[in-house]
Amino acid sequence: MSLASRPLPSSTLPTQVLCLGEALVDRLGPLGGDPATDSPRDDHLGGAPANVACALARLGTPSAFVGRLGRDGIGQAFAKLFAERGVDTSALQWDRTRPSRIVLVRRDAAGDRQFGGFAGDRGYGFADQALDPSALPAALGPLLAKARWLLVGTIPLASPAAAAALQLACHQSAAAGIALALDVNWRPTFWDPAADPASGPTPAQIAAIAPLLQQAALIKCAAEEARWLFGSDDPAVVCAALAQHPDVVVTDGGAPLRWCFAGRNGELQAFRVPVVDTTGAGDAFMAGLLHKLLQYQVQDTSAIQPEQMLRFASACGALVCKGAGAIDPQSSADAVQDFLASQA
Repeated sequence: MSLASRPLPSSTLPTQVLCLGEALVDRLGPLGGDPATDSPRDDHLGGAPANVACALARLGTPSAFVGRLGRDGIGQAFAKLFAERGVDTSALQWDRTRPSRIVLVRRDAAGDRQFGGFAGDRGYGFADQALDPSALPAALGPLLAKARWLLVGTIPLASPAAAAALQLACHQSAAAGIALALDVNWRPTFWDPAADPASGPTPAQIAAIAPLLQQAALIKCAAEEARWLFGSDDPAVVCAALAQHPDVVVTDGGAPLRWCFAGRNGELQAFRVPVVDTTGAGDAFMAGLLHKLLQYQVQDTSAIQPEQMLRFASACGALVCKGAGAIDPQSSADAVQDFLASQA
């Protein structure tokens, strides 16, 4: 992926990032406790694509959310949030039968989280699982005329309707020349609520994920996800394994992140900040990276400066860890630059 030689102010960007997938509530239990039974519990709006859409808007990059929510209090809260952030919701669907999803998030003493089941199901499943592909072509048409990126994860693949919608959106985006950004974001409990949250994908699940990997121009994955999918956590190996040779970022918690952009490799040390909650840090990182990519016109591969882009993105992720929840602690571009200046 290449960048132009001249940066553009984000307020003048003639583009959007379309963020397709789940919007839900992260129910955080007390540190070391069980969010299903222990108090205090904190509910925060989240879901990776919703997080990215909101973070992009906070940074100043126009974004749109494509997903499905229940006609409930969670849905109303998201409608208010998206309106306040300026996120385009013209492709947002509403479900009168299925509720919005609540995810139970365990946190250890250091704030690191693990997803451990759901709450709120009335026996019909959740709204995000029922994203209707038949409604997408008309809704996506005007958005694709402006967009440069479609951001997706693998969670919609766990439900037949949402998987069909995701596949249709990827097909439409490819036909319109829109680049695909994939944050693998493997969450086994979305495929099977009884699954071990630490388990990797099965061969059948890897086969379902493969078409996204084969289309993506940008892939972000955790080190363990890279090992499950490619047998290596080296971003150069991931890049070489795919015919389109995407840009690849491999994260590894507090360890240095590694990257392969336009055939160049490197790594970046993580920023050290007081951690309250790591939920949404990877989503803020992805938003920061897309924000930087979209500040440049695609002209000259020699203009790529991945170290600067990734340092900005890493700062976005670090700052989210300083507060609870994935969306409330997201920072403006000026706040991120101030943080980076303090680290110099």
